Amino acid sequence: MKGSETSAVSGIIDAHQHFWQYNATQHSWINDDMAIIRKDFMPADLQPLLEANQVAGCVAVQADQSADETDFLLNLAANNSFIYGVVGWVDLRADNLQQQLEHYTQFRKLKGFRHILQGEEPAFMLQPAFVKGIGLLKRFNYTYDILIYPQHLSAAIELVQQLPEQAFVIDHLAKPYISKGILGEWKTQINAIAQYPNVYCKVSGMVTEADMRHWKPSDFTPYLDEVSQAFGTDRLMFGSDWPVCLVAASYHDTLQIVKDYFSTFSMAEQEKLFTANATTFYHLI
Repeated sequence: MKGSETSAVSGIIDAHQHFWQYNATQHSWINDDMAIIRKDFMPADLQPLLEANQVAGCVAVQADQSADETDFLLNLAANNSFIYGVVGWVDLRADNLQQQLEHYTQFRKLKGFRHILQGEEPAFMLQPAFVKGIGLLKRFNYTYDILIYPQHLSAAIELVQQLPEQAFVIDHLAKPYISKGILGEWKTQINAIAQYPNVYCKVSGMVTEADMRHWKPSDFTPYLDEVSQAFGTDRLMFGSDWPVCLVAASYHDTLQIVKDYFSTFSMAEQEKLFTANATTFYHLI
Protein backbone atom coordinates (compact mmCIF):
# COMPACT_ATOMS: atom_id res chain seq x y z
CA MET A 1 0.00 0.00 0.00
CA LYS A 2 1.19 3.47 -0.79
CA GLY A 3 -0.71 6.20 1.01
CA SER A 4 0.75 8.79 -1.31
CA GLU A 5 -1.16 7.50 -4.34
CA THR A 6 -3.43 10.09 -5.94
CA SER A 7 -7.10 9.59 -5.17
CA ALA A 8 -9.75 9.41 -7.89
CA VAL A 9 -12.34 10.43 -5.28
CA SER A 10 -12.85 14.16 -4.82
CA GLY A 11 -13.87 15.81 -1.58
CA ILE A 12 -13.45 14.92 2.07
CA ILE A 13 -14.02 11.32 3.12
CA ASP A 14 -15.20 10.62 6.64
CA ALA A 15 -13.38 7.35 7.27
CA HIS A 16 -15.17 6.48 10.50
CA GLN A 17 -18.81 6.83 11.49
CA HIS A 18 -21.68 4.65 12.66
CA PHE A 19 -25.36 3.94 12.11
CA TRP A 20 -27.75 2.19 14.46
CA GLN A 21 -31.34 1.63 15.39
CA TYR A 22 -31.07 2.13 19.12
CA ASN A 23 -31.66 -0.86 21.34
CA ALA A 24 -30.96 -0.54 25.08
CA THR A 25 -29.54 -4.06 25.33
CA GLN A 26 -27.61 -4.11 22.08
CA HIS A 27 -26.17 -0.65 22.70
CA SER A 28 -25.64 -0.95 26.46
CA TRP A 29 -22.24 0.75 26.07
CA ILE A 30 -24.11 4.05 25.64
CA ASN A 31 -24.11 5.06 29.31
CA ASP A 32 -25.94 7.87 31.10
CA ASP A 33 -23.22 10.38 30.21
CA MET A 34 -23.98 9.64 26.56
CA ALA A 35 -27.77 9.78 26.80
CA ILE A 36 -27.95 12.24 23.91
CA ILE A 37 -27.18 9.40 21.48
CA ARG A 38 -29.73 6.97 22.86
CA LYS A 39 -31.77 7.10 19.68
CA ASP A 40 -31.66 6.00 16.05
CA PHE A 41 -28.96 7.38 13.75
CA MET A 42 -29.53 6.56 10.11
CA PRO A 43 -28.25 7.77 6.72
CA ALA A 44 -30.99 10.41 6.47
CA ASP A 45 -29.59 11.96 9.66
CA LEU A 46 -26.02 12.02 8.43
CA GLN A 47 -26.40 13.08 4.80
CA PRO A 48 -27.35 16.74 5.55
CA LEU A 49 -24.32 17.04 7.83
CA LEU A 50 -21.99 15.70 5.16
CA GLU A 51 -23.41 18.12 2.62
CA ALA A 52 -23.19 21.09 4.99
CA ASN A 53 -19.53 20.33 5.69
CA GLN A 54 -18.52 19.50 2.10
CA VAL A 55 -17.88 15.85 2.94
CA ALA A 56 -18.28 13.69 -0.15
CA GLY A 57 -18.82 10.32 1.48
CA CYS A 58 -18.12 8.07 4.44
CA VAL A 59 -17.08 4.66 5.71
CA ALA A 60 -19.64 3.05 8.03
CA VAL A 61 -18.07 1.05 10.86
CA GLN A 62 -19.68 -1.67 12.96
CA ALA A 63 -20.92 -0.84 16.45
CA ASP A 64 -22.36 -4.26 17.30
CA GLN A 65 -20.62 -7.62 17.12
CA SER A 66 -22.93 -9.70 14.99
CA ALA A 67 -23.39 -10.86 11.42
CA ASP A 68 -26.70 -8.98 11.47
CA GLU A 69 -24.78 -5.75 12.01
CA THR A 70 -22.68 -6.39 8.91
CA ASP A 71 -25.80 -7.13 6.87
CA PHE A 72 -27.49 -3.99 8.26
CA LEU A 73 -24.61 -1.76 7.19
CA LEU A 74 -24.30 -3.40 3.77
CA ASN A 75 -28.00 -2.83 3.16
CA LEU A 76 -27.64 0.85 4.08
CA ALA A 77 -24.60 1.16 1.81
CA ALA A 78 -26.44 -0.46 -1.09
CA ASN A 79 -29.17 2.16 -0.80
CA ASN A 80 -27.08 5.26 -0.09
CA SER A 81 -24.37 6.17 -2.58
CA PHE A 82 -22.53 8.43 -0.12
CA ILE A 83 -21.64 5.40 2.01
CA TYR A 84 -18.47 4.46 0.15
CA GLY A 85 -17.47 1.51 2.30
CA VAL A 86 -18.38 -0.71 5.25
CA VAL A 87 -16.23 -2.11 8.05
CA GLY A 88 -18.25 -5.02 9.37
CA TRP A 89 -17.89 -7.73 11.97
CA VAL A 90 -17.19 -11.41 11.53
CA ASP A 91 -16.13 -14.04 14.05
CA LEU A 92 -12.45 -14.20 13.20
CA ARG A 93 -12.06 -17.37 15.28
CA ALA A 94 -14.78 -19.30 13.43
CA ASP A 95 -13.85 -22.62 11.86
CA ASN A 96 -15.71 -21.63 8.69
CA LEU A 97 -14.21 -18.14 8.45
CA GLN A 98 -12.88 -18.68 4.94
CA GLN A 99 -16.34 -19.64 3.70
CA GLN A 100 -17.83 -16.57 5.37
CA LEU A 101 -15.26 -14.29 3.73
CA GLU A 102 -15.91 -15.91 0.37
CA HIS A 103 -19.62 -15.16 0.87
CA TYR A 104 -18.88 -11.50 1.59
CA THR A 105 -16.88 -11.00 -1.60
CA GLN A 106 -20.16 -10.44 -3.46
CA PHE A 107 -20.60 -7.14 -1.59
CA ARG A 108 -18.40 -4.57 -3.30
CA LYS A 109 -18.74 -2.01 -0.50
CA LEU A 110 -17.52 -4.34 2.24
CA LYS A 111 -13.95 -3.22 2.82
CA GLY A 112 -12.86 -4.72 6.11
CA PHE A 113 -13.67 -5.92 9.60
CA ARG A 114 -13.37 -4.90 13.23
CA HIS A 115 -13.68 -6.50 16.65
CA ILE A 116 -14.25 -4.29 19.70
CA LEU A 117 -10.90 -5.16 21.22
CA GLN A 118 -11.11 -2.31 23.74
CA GLY A 119 -13.64 -4.48 25.58
CA GLU A 120 -11.29 -7.47 25.73
CA GLU A 121 -8.14 -8.24 27.64
CA PRO A 122 -5.00 -7.39 25.61
CA ALA A 123 -4.15 -11.09 25.27
CA PHE A 124 -7.40 -11.69 23.37
CA MET A 125 -5.93 -10.40 20.12
CA LEU A 126 -2.93 -12.72 20.40
CA GLN A 127 -4.96 -15.93 20.53
CA PRO A 128 -3.73 -18.20 17.73
CA ALA A 129 -7.23 -18.57 16.27
CA PHE A 130 -7.73 -14.79 16.22
CA VAL A 131 -4.35 -14.15 14.62
CA LYS A 132 -5.02 -16.87 12.08
CA GLY A 133 -8.38 -15.27 11.28
CA ILE A 134 -6.87 -11.87 10.63
CA GLY A 135 -4.25 -13.64 8.54
CA LEU A 136 -7.01 -14.75 6.17
CA LEU A 137 -8.21 -11.20 5.50
CA LYS A 138 -5.32 -10.31 3.18
CA ARG A 139 -6.33 -13.11 0.82
CA PHE A 140 -9.62 -11.30 0.23
CA ASN A 141 -8.14 -7.78 0.24
CA TYR A 142 -9.92 -6.90 3.50
CA THR A 143 -8.60 -4.41 6.03
CA TYR A 144 -8.66 -4.62 9.82
CA ASP A 145 -9.56 -1.77 12.22
CA ILE A 146 -7.82 -1.93 15.60
CA LEU A 147 -10.07 -0.45 18.31
CA ILE A 148 -8.09 -0.33 21.55
CA TYR A 149 -7.07 1.66 24.61
CA PRO A 150 -3.45 2.58 25.34
CA GLN A 151 -3.01 -0.49 27.57
CA HIS A 152 -3.65 -2.68 24.51
CA LEU A 153 -0.93 -1.14 22.36
CA SER A 154 1.83 -3.53 23.42
CA ALA A 155 -0.29 -6.52 22.37
CA ALA A 156 -1.29 -4.72 19.16
CA ILE A 157 2.38 -4.32 18.29
CA GLU A 158 2.85 -8.08 18.71
CA LEU A 159 -0.18 -8.67 16.49
CA VAL A 160 1.02 -6.51 13.62
CA GLN A 161 4.52 -7.99 13.88
CA GLN A 162 3.01 -11.38 13.05
CA LEU A 163 1.08 -10.08 10.03
CA PRO A 164 3.34 -7.72 8.06
CA GLU A 165 1.24 -7.96 4.87
CA GLN A 166 -2.11 -7.16 6.50
CA ALA A 167 -3.52 -3.63 6.23
CA PHE A 168 -4.27 -2.32 9.73
CA VAL A 169 -5.64 1.00 10.92
CA ILE A 170 -5.71 2.15 14.55
CA ASP A 171 -9.03 3.76 15.42
CA HIS A 172 -9.18 6.99 17.44
CA LEU A 173 -5.40 7.31 18.00
CA ALA A 174 -5.76 4.30 20.37
CA LYS A 175 -7.80 6.53 22.70
CA PRO A 176 -5.10 8.45 24.58
CA TYR A 177 -5.91 10.05 27.94
CA ILE A 178 -6.66 13.50 26.54
CA SER A 179 -8.87 14.53 29.46
CA LYS A 180 -5.89 14.07 31.81
CA GLY A 181 -3.33 15.55 29.45
CA ILE A 182 -1.23 12.39 29.73
CA LEU A 183 1.02 11.18 26.90
CA GLY A 184 3.36 8.85 28.77
CA GLU A 185 3.40 5.24 27.64
CA TRP A 186 0.86 5.96 24.87
CA LYS A 187 3.44 8.21 23.19
CA THR A 188 6.13 5.51 23.35
CA GLN A 189 3.85 2.76 22.07
CA ILE A 190 2.15 4.78 19.32
CA ASN A 191 5.57 5.64 17.94
CA ALA A 192 6.55 1.97 18.15
CA ILE A 193 3.53 0.69 16.25
CA ALA A 194 3.93 3.42 13.64
CA GLN A 195 7.23 1.85 12.65
CA TYR A 196 5.26 -0.82 10.80
CA PRO A 197 4.41 0.54 7.33
CA ASN A 198 1.23 -1.55 7.05
CA VAL A 199 -0.34 0.32 10.00
CA TYR A 200 -2.39 3.49 9.46
CA CYS A 201 -4.08 5.68 12.08
CA LYS A 202 -7.45 7.43 12.16
CA VAL A 203 -7.56 11.02 13.38
CA SER A 204 -10.89 10.41 15.04
CA GLY A 205 -12.61 9.91 18.38
CA MET A 206 -10.66 12.64 20.15
CA VAL A 207 -13.46 14.79 21.56
CA THR A 208 -14.91 11.95 23.62
CA GLU A 209 -11.50 11.21 25.13
CA ALA A 210 -11.16 14.85 26.23
CA ASP A 211 -13.16 16.64 28.92
CA MET A 212 -16.42 16.25 27.04
CA ARG A 213 -18.00 19.38 28.54
CA HIS A 214 -15.03 21.73 28.62
CA TRP A 215 -12.56 20.75 25.90
CA LYS A 216 -10.64 23.31 23.87
CA PRO A 217 -8.82 22.79 20.54
CA SER A 218 -5.39 23.08 22.14
CA ASP A 219 -6.14 19.98 24.26
CA PHE A 220 -5.64 17.86 21.15
CA THR A 221 -2.42 19.44 19.89
CA PRO A 222 0.10 17.24 21.76
CA TYR A 223 -1.62 14.08 20.50
CA LEU A 224 -1.92 15.33 16.94
CA ASP A 225 1.74 16.34 17.07
CA GLU A 226 2.67 12.78 18.01
CA VAL A 227 0.62 10.93 15.39
CA SER A 228 1.49 13.33 12.58
CA GLN A 229 5.18 12.86 13.31
CA ALA A 230 4.90 9.10 13.90
CA PHE A 231 2.74 8.16 10.90
CA GLY A 232 3.36 11.07 8.57
CA THR A 233 0.60 12.36 6.33
CA ASP A 234 0.76 9.24 4.14
CA ARG A 235 -0.84 7.07 6.85
CA LEU A 236 -3.37 9.28 8.62
CA MET A 237 -7.06 9.63 7.76
CA PHE A 238 -9.87 11.76 9.14
CA GLY A 239 -12.91 10.24 10.84
CA SER A 240 -15.73 11.98 12.68
CA ASP A 241 -16.88 9.08 14.87
CA TRP A 242 -20.41 10.45 14.36
CA PRO A 243 -22.80 10.08 16.13
CA VAL A 244 -20.62 9.23 19.14
CA CYS A 245 -18.88 12.59 18.74
CA LEU A 246 -22.18 14.38 19.45
CA VAL A 247 -21.72 13.60 23.14
CA ALA A 248 -18.94 16.20 23.15
CA ALA A 249 -19.07 18.20 19.89
CA SER A 250 -21.04 18.86 16.73
CA TYR A 251 -20.05 17.25 13.44
CA HIS A 252 -18.78 20.62 12.25
CA ASP A 253 -16.63 21.23 15.34
CA THR A 254 -15.22 17.70 15.22
CA LEU A 255 -14.11 18.25 11.63
CA GLN A 256 -12.90 21.79 12.30
CA ILE A 257 -10.47 20.66 15.02
CA VAL A 258 -8.68 18.52 12.47
CA LYS A 259 -8.90 21.10 9.68
CA ASP A 260 -7.42 23.80 11.89
CA TYR A 261 -4.53 21.65 13.09
CA PHE A 262 -3.54 20.58 9.58
CA SER A 263 -4.15 24.00 8.01
CA THR A 264 -0.41 24.75 8.04
CA PHE A 265 0.38 21.54 6.15
CA SER A 266 0.66 21.63 2.36
CA MET A 267 -2.47 21.20 0.25
CA ALA A 268 -1.08 17.88 -0.98
CA GLU A 269 -0.65 16.64 2.60
CA GLN A 270 -4.15 17.78 3.54
CA GLU A 271 -5.60 15.99 0.52
CA LYS A 272 -3.95 12.77 1.68
CA LEU A 273 -5.35 13.10 5.19
CA PHE A 274 -8.88 14.00 4.14
CA THR A 275 -9.28 11.96 0.95
CA ALA A 276 -6.47 9.96 -0.62
CA ASN A 277 -5.34 7.83 2.32
CA ALA A 278 -8.83 6.55 3.11
CA THR A 279 -9.39 5.88 -0.58
CA THR A 280 -6.19 3.89 -0.85
CA PHE A 281 -6.51 2.03 2.44
CA TYR A 282 -10.14 0.98 1.96
CA HIS A 283 -9.94 0.57 -1.82
CA LEU A 284 -12.81 3.01 -2.30
CA ILE A 285 -12.22 3.63 -6.02
